[in-house]
Amino acid sequence: MPYATVTDFILNPIVEVATEFISSVGLPAVFALMALESACIPIPSEAIMLFAGFAVSKGELTLVGIVAAGVLGNLVGSLVGYGIGYFGRTDLLERHRLFHVSPARLRQAEGWFERYGDATVFFSRMLPIVRTFVSVPAGVAKMPLARFSILTTLGSIPWVLALALVGQGVGDNWESWRHNLAYLDYVVAAAVVFGIGWWLLKRRGDDSDAAPA
Repeated sequence: MPYATVTDFILNPIVEVATEFISSVGLPAVFALMALESACIPIPSEAIMLFAGFAVSKGELTLVGIVAAGVLGNLVGSLVGYGIGYFGRTDLLERHRLFHVSPARLRQAEGWFERYGDATVFFSRMLPIVRTFVSVPAGVAKMPLARFSILTTLGSIPWVLALALVGQGVGDNWESWRHNLAYLDYVVAAAVVFGIGWWLLKRRGDDSDAAPA
């Protein structure tokens, strides 16, 4: 599959560095890598936690330790993404409008997060790709920080724990599982692209209806 080949070409060097980092440093490396992943840096959490689980199967790390490090890293990295959205909103969206988002659209996003933000943040933590970037729009919408932090932590636990348990269970086959999980990434990415396309079409239609008025 050509897409898998291109993906592997990009990700394999990153994964190699990440796994060597974990082998050398241990739990602090798991924390740091998961923090970077949640701060919108393209380091796949699947590889981090599967390999950490593999290290548990060899007796080098503990399951409780890697899960705690992974969840805490998720929280810290997500707070970075939240801060980017929260503090970057004024310069990028309101003042200079680099992304051409009107004040009305911002209020609409805030209202949407008021209604559906809790479920969005919680469940997005269990989805590849989406989980990495959901913090930024939450910050843009000024979701209360305490609520965001709690939901991020609770939502990260199932994802981190599941990957750690799989890595521990499959042992040497952790890399095969990483490749298998990559197909889930494609499905989620396609859904995200479809969703963005639908939103853009709907927005264009709304703008067209508003223009005559």
